[in-house]
Amino acid sequence: MAAYSFEALDAQGQARKGVIEADTAKAARSQLRSQALVPLNVAQIYSNNATAPAEKSRRFSIGWLSGRVFSPTGLAVWTRQIAGLVSSGLPLERALTALADEADVETQRHLVAALRAEVNAGAPFAKALAQHPREFSDIYIAVIGAGEQSGNLGLVLERLADDLEERENLKGKLVGAALYPLIVSLVAVVIVIFLMTYVVPQVASVFVGTKRALPLLTVIMLGTSSLIRNYGWIALVAAVLIAIPARYALQKEAFRKTFDAWWLTLPLVGKLARGYNAARFAGTLAMLALAGVPILKALQAAAQTLSNHAMRADALDALVLVREGAPLASALSQKKRFPPLVGMFARLGEQTGQLPQMLQRAAQQLSGEVQRRALQLTTILEPLLIVVMGLVVMLIVLAVLLPIIQLNQWVK
Repeated sequence: MAAYSFEALDAQGQARKGVIEADTAKAARSQLRSQALVPLNVAQIYSNNATAPAEKSRRFSIGWLSGRVFSPTGLAVWTRQIAGLVSSGLPLERALTALADEADVETQRHLVAALRAEVNAGAPFAKALAQHPREFSDIYIAVIGAGEQSGNLGLVLERLADDLEERENLKGKLVGAALYPLIVSLVAVVIVIFLMTYVVPQVASVFVGTKRALPLLTVIMLGTSSLIRNYGWIALVAAVLIAIPARYALQKEAFRKTFDAWWLTLPLVGKLARGYNAARFAGTLAMLALAGVPILKALQAAAQTLSNHAMRADALDALVLVREGAPLASALSQKKRFPPLVGMFARLGEQTGQLPQMLQRAAQQLSGEVQRRALQLTTILEPLLIVVMGLVVMLIVLAVLLPIIQLNQWVK
């Protein structure tokens, strides 16, 4: 059975749009006519045949031309919705039907209808999700598959929604903490460039004709202004020429690993990066373990969530040690890039038989620490940026005022 999007006219001549499930397009039109609708257009959204051209075309149009259907926040909300429906005892097929009917965005409605068609045909929910890798990550699919195998799909969906929401919450707080300093820095740069390229030359040109020696600060500012006006574009081009090969080099695994390892050694942002990645790793590992995913597979999946490639390499090395028989706590403790807190809670979890719960606690503590560090950094940066901006503007103003003061004294 496949899903079809349709456009039709009802008995009053009003246009109707929606999604219908049928074996063929002809059967879909027949269903529409039986509902007193006149079909105008019937297009296939999804086919159980993985090689069907219509299915490939539709997946391409949904996933690649139109962008992702779910944003990270949207996926968390959708997961919470389906978790609530399934946990309340509603069958998965009816839950998907309800979500498809309530979807406001057409692409989301089509995607959910495609999932529903696959589930109605007898496929596991995880397999249906795997047909759309752009929308659902391997970890997402693995957790769903484990929930189906254990018979606790509703509970697993709730945990998955919690994890997605916590992750987005942490990311949002970090972005919010960095937003104000970034805006202040951009405004400061724009103001300084304007003053140096327009105000300083206009004012200083008045005093050039006096043939008197200008103050040293004014001379320095005039030289800097001339340098920016005449060669600023060269600096801009050079920055672009450096950024392009740097971006290409970061795509190389060896260089990226070296760069990420260096990034972790930086005084402030290094600790933030290490804490953020460790919290994400511990939280994902806890969620997978709670869902019943085998520890080796869970470690493999959790390692792939690390954005820092140096820490990802350490996690994969720990996976090798665990595969050879070493305890998880011992394997993680040998990797110095991971905070000791992760290894300590992993050891407690192994000793008490509550590894997922202990890893979740580690993730919560690391997440809280990252938020506190980000807040402290923002608290320091905000006044520091204002002071620096004030000093720069003060120097520029002094460079303009000193010749005026000197000229006033000369007139007297």
